[in-house]
Amino acid sequence: MADTSTDAGLAPRRRPGLTTRLRYRLIPDHLLGEILAKPWIDTAIPAIILAITIAVFAALTPDFYSASNLGNLGRVLGEYLIIALGQAVVILAGGIDLSIGSIFALCNFVGIFLVFTAKLHVLLALPLVIAIGGLIGAFNGYLIGYLRLRAFLTTLVTLIIVRSITDILVVRYGSSLITDFDINGIDLFDWFADGSVFGLASSALVALGLAVIFHVVLSRTRFGWHVAAVGGSRRSAFNAGIKVRRTVFLTYVISGATTGAAAFFYVTRLSATGSSTGVGLEMIIITSVILGGISLGGGRGSILKAVLGTLVVVIITFSLLRLGLASGGSSVVLGAILLLAVVIDIRWNKNRHKLLNRTYASPTLLEMPPMPDIAEGSSSPYARRNRLDDVEVIGKGVLDGPEDIIIDDEGNLFAGTRKGEIYRFFGPDFKEFEVFAHTGGRPFGITVDRDGSILCCVAGAGLYRITKDREIIALSTQTQRSLTSIKDDSRVRMADDLDVAPDGRIFYTDPIGRYDASEWLSDALEGRGTGRLLCFDPADGSTKTLQKGLLFANGVCLTHDGQAMLVAETWGAKIGKYWIAGPKKGTWEPFITDLPGYPDNINRASDGTYWVALVGMRSKAFDLALEMPGFRKRMIRRVAPDNWLFPNTGTGCILKFDEQGNTIESYWDRPDGAWPQITSMCEHKGRLFLGGVINDRVGVLTLETADPDWTQYESYWGGKA
Repeated sequence: MADTSTDAGLAPRRRPGLTTRLRYRLIPDHLLGEILAKPWIDTAIPAIILAITIAVFAALTPDFYSASNLGNLGRVLGEYLIIALGQAVVILAGGIDLSIGSIFALCNFVGIFLVFTAKLHVLLALPLVIAIGGLIGAFNGYLIGYLRLRAFLTTLVTLIIVRSITDILVVRYGSSLITDFDINGIDLFDWFADGSVFGLASSALVALGLAVIFHVVLSRTRFGWHVAAVGGSRRSAFNAGIKVRRTVFLTYVISGATTGAAAFFYVTRLSATGSSTGVGLEMIIITSVILGGISLGGGRGSILKAVLGTLVVVIITFSLLRLGLASGGSSVVLGAILLLAVVIDIRWNKNRHKLLNRTYASPTLLEMPPMPDIAEGSSSPYARRNRLDDVEVIGKGVLDGPEDIIIDDEGNLFAGTRKGEIYRFFGPDFKEFEVFAHTGGRPFGITVDRDGSILCCVAGAGLYRITKDREIIALSTQTQRSLTSIKDDSRVRMADDLDVAPDGRIFYTDPIGRYDASEWLSDALEGRGTGRLLCFDPADGSTKTLQKGLLFANGVCLTHDGQAMLVAETWGAKIGKYWIAGPKKGTWEPFITDLPGYPDNINRASDGTYWVALVGMRSKAFDLALEMPGFRKRMIRRVAPDNWLFPNTGTGCILKFDEQGNTIESYWDRPDGAWPQITSMCEHKGRLFLGGVINDRVGVLTLETADPDWTQYESYWGGKA
């Protein structure tokens, strides 16, 4: 084959040196982008701050790790954390609660009165104290949620009013509340005060249990999703049908109730009340939540972040007191921490995505083999031969982007569309049609199973079966997660093409691992190879990754002997073979390595060979750019991805190759012809049916030398269509 890697007037192509090859082979540039893209990266910041805090104060504080110090620290932590959980819910919904210090003080007073004066049993006093806190929270929630008052001003007013009521009650009744320690439920009272489980203080144990519950509610329930939606954009949440006012109301009820619960632990621990109880508590809790990484603007954060932030603030506050720093000094430190937390929140939220956009796209070195000669009239098997002039048309004006097509056991043609429908055209003339199914996503690869049902790859969703009764059944939407993968490779991002083995296993491709289906062009520009060949086994319902690192894994076809799967690597311009049976079972080997274009779907031919569609043609400019990662990284920032590849996809081409990987025929459309970007073909009874991802019809080409009785279904299952 001729080497067309140089043109007249152009300097000879300079191959990358050994140093460049080793640099891109050994240094994983993409890891930084992968890490920055993870949701947990926000949690890493408070985790690092916590680790530094523990290290510093463990060195400064005598007996930091002693049982007594950790026990006292745990009791304070439990009380603060319970309040912080409620505050976190409020802030996640886009609000703020400044009244928690006053609510804490009033609930503390009520708790002492119920236990020591009214002599209620502890199990009765606890829910009543929580109810008092919840009622005050409901007052805030009603004003802010339903009357739409400002959260900051409303809770500030509530702080003043409730604090005034508490001061009046303390002055009038404080000295007469505790007459004796004859408590109903003294054992339970003592456990709340200083009990522990495996060394963990009772309040901390309850707080951690509540943290787990809150995490589940916020991340796995409808209410939690509503809270995040309201915090992200109240107008959008309202337009989506979420009851915004009720959601806001409930967040303040939760905040008040958790504050009441924490106040009851304070009652059991100190059994004291005064005008200074809870003063400044709101600053401590808000600092904890914001330092943990929950955004003041709402809609971004997690319970784990609230836990980490609270740990940091409690350790600092408690340790400063042990070191003898005056309370005023502690307030100064907390104020500085709050200011730092706000700065970090604003700056990180503003710049994280900028940094991610600069680092995520990470082109690597990809050396393409010399492009074979495609000149018309040459002796190359790829030479241009315009053989698609006399193509008949099916479904023109009805179909929109039939990326793949198949003919079932009854001789009916099925084709997917851009809008998610699968059309059925009734054979043998294919003039009558109907919408067979709505997949809910873009259907790509489709094939027919032994029972005549349609198997379909839906981009962004996974592998589905559509029965003859039109029932849509999800078969495979994720695979097993690799323990060593930094990215979530369990997710099927873009199920593309598929084929079925004789034993019923379904093999399908997931072309991209770093981008979503809509960003497939970015994967081409990177040249990194994140595609996979997957296998769904209906016997046990499992999905496993068989081969990784493929350059946009695309078309899949079972060989005629049933021993292997042929897999197209689109951006590598090559086809590989994965053995599924026989002595080579489980191994991968190159099959065709130097195609002149980008292979898409593959299908069997009636003479024991195979068809493959070329969705686009290679260009020398793009091949050269693949050897210049730095150049591509700069171009990604300056040139839209479609300007790189779309000019190469204007010509349609189908190749025919044999069992040894030799190309034996080529069918080209004219450069300005009616069949650009052919993505699939299906031979049936002497005719070749053509699909295209941007076309509005299916083409039909008569094959003069093909078997007029051969069908795909019969080739696989022995039946007759």
